[in-house]
Amino acid sequence: MAGRIPQAFLDDLLERVDIVEVIDRRVKLKKSGKNYTARCPFHDEKTPSFSVNPQKQFFYCFGCGAGGNALGFLMDYDNLEFPRAVETLASAAGLEVPREAGGPGQQRAAARERGNRALYALLEKVAGYYQQQLRSHPRAGRAVAYLKERGLSGAIAKQFNLGFAPPGWDNLLAAMGDTDAHRALLRDGGMLVENEAGRVYDRFRDRVVFPIRDQRGRVVAFGGRVLGDDKPKYLNSPETDIFHKGRELYGLFQARQANRSLRRILVVEGYMDVIALAQYGISNATATLGTATSRTHLERIYRLCPEVVFCFDGDAAGRQAAFRALEAALPCMEDGRQARFLFLPEGEDPDTLVRGSGAQGFERLLQGALPLETFLFESVAGGVDLATLDGRARLSKLALPYIRQLPEGVYRQLMFRELAQRTGLELTGLLQLAASPSAAPPPGPTAPQPQGVGDPARPPRARPPRQRAALEPACTGYSNLAQAAIALLLHQPDIARLADPTPLAELQGDDIALLRELLALLSRRPESSTAMLLGHWYDTPEGDLLNRLAGQERLVPREGIERQFVDTMQALARLPQRSKLAAQVDKLKLTNYAEISDVEKQRLRELLREKLQRDAERSDRHKR
Repeated sequence: MAGRIPQAFLDDLLERVDIVEVIDRRVKLKKSGKNYTARCPFHDEKTPSFSVNPQKQFFYCFGCGAGGNALGFLMDYDNLEFPRAVETLASAAGLEVPREAGGPGQQRAAARERGNRALYALLEKVAGYYQQQLRSHPRAGRAVAYLKERGLSGAIAKQFNLGFAPPGWDNLLAAMGDTDAHRALLRDGGMLVENEAGRVYDRFRDRVVFPIRDQRGRVVAFGGRVLGDDKPKYLNSPETDIFHKGRELYGLFQARQANRSLRRILVVEGYMDVIALAQYGISNATATLGTATSRTHLERIYRLCPEVVFCFDGDAAGRQAAFRALEAALPCMEDGRQARFLFLPEGEDPDTLVRGSGAQGFERLLQGALPLETFLFESVAGGVDLATLDGRARLSKLALPYIRQLPEGVYRQLMFRELAQRTGLELTGLLQLAASPSAAPPPGPTAPQPQGVGDPARPPRARPPRQRAALEPACTGYSNLAQAAIALLLHQPDIARLADPTPLAELQGDDIALLRELLALLSRRPESSTAMLLGHWYDTPEGDLLNRLAGQERLVPREGIERQFVDTMQALARLPQRSKLAAQVDKLKLTNYAEISDVEKQRLRELLREKLQRDAERSDRHKR
């Protein structure tokens, strides 16, 4: 079975199968207009929100956000790895799966994929082993007592698959390391430690164990809380081929499973905080895994919801950690996204707070969380005397490097205006300072790169939809326009032929980059269907966005899709020029009109006329 499955075969397979038949064999579907609906098999619901589109061959749940093509459904519903899902689908279609011979690189990749599949399977069994030990081991009493002392119920322990690693050096090794291959897998999965003398023993001993799941629900690692006096108090698995601390968030999978839609996500400091909050009905908490919050973490969160609230201790160490999170958040703060910071009372953590004041009390605390802009200015202005000229100059010097890291948009402009008000400087002067080399941004935290795209035909998982009344080229900002163009391409891929991608080279942003990649792919493979496009971005944040946009048919006009796509692409091309024009107008408008020269007055009138003309042209396009 060595070698890669040819892309042409995967495309042909997706064209041959009917996703309605594939899903209906497992979940009873009901015809509803041009689509089919059912209660979602991936979360509990009373009203059907699971929709299957036979024309575009993909499914989408408007409740939990699950979605993808036929292969993705098999992987999620039947819990199959990608090659096995392809084989199952091909068998039902009467096809045999071909394999490319492949060179050494492909053979190594195939071997790595087989090894990863074996690791996922083994770690799931390890999680089951630890759960069984919590229920039946003679010395599990201390672990059970600890969990009860922390106020956890049996139901919540079961929901998070909590377990117990018994005391002793080789319990897991003896139970699951019966062959050399299994022992090697346990080592590769970070479950065993080898000392300098060559002795191999269990990593987790006499600890409450917390399985760590990735966004697909696969066990990728473990955390352990010591029950005795051993150090460290908390221990995580080391990084492995399938576990990267800078990418995973504890509790994110459970949060997605528990919530019909996510309005906000909390980032707390530990496993117990996540679990205690979930027990009290606050099921949207996550925790990093022994690392600072990274940009990769935040992009994953913002693909799911528009707001993140960080919960930190109110002491100096907590505020330092919060500021590191702020630094990671700055480049992610596109218009419409929020970041807030909750500083807890001394001696309290989310666990103790929610047990003391209940869910309502904790929610009241969340309402008082500081917006990012407030925390930023409070932090950089500490010790600065704003009553003096040099103090206000120092504030501008300290704040500008951080504001510069914000992406282009309304929020960034408002932050510059806020700094101008606090310092008494004119906005034009601040913008000139921001453009100078001396305002270069400070070195930010290094975030690990996102995982590479998997097999091209694997479908993505989706995030819950964000409600929007319409999708118009009039919306401002690179990101919104790029998403508008992407949505149109997903619903009618052949309109890519109408696009001139050249102007996109001047634009920046994650969604712009995705639009460029999508157009490039459709240029190489113009016959691609919606299902094929969704499959190309498997298990990536980009895939989540594509799946959500594909599922929102109401955002796409019933008529004139080609005209709207052309208008949207043209609007994207005009944005840089419009931004420069607006900046020039603002610069002159902020200057005292009586003090500017006749030449500048004439220039202001010309700029305003030009702006009005462009606004009128845009209005005419919308009327068409």
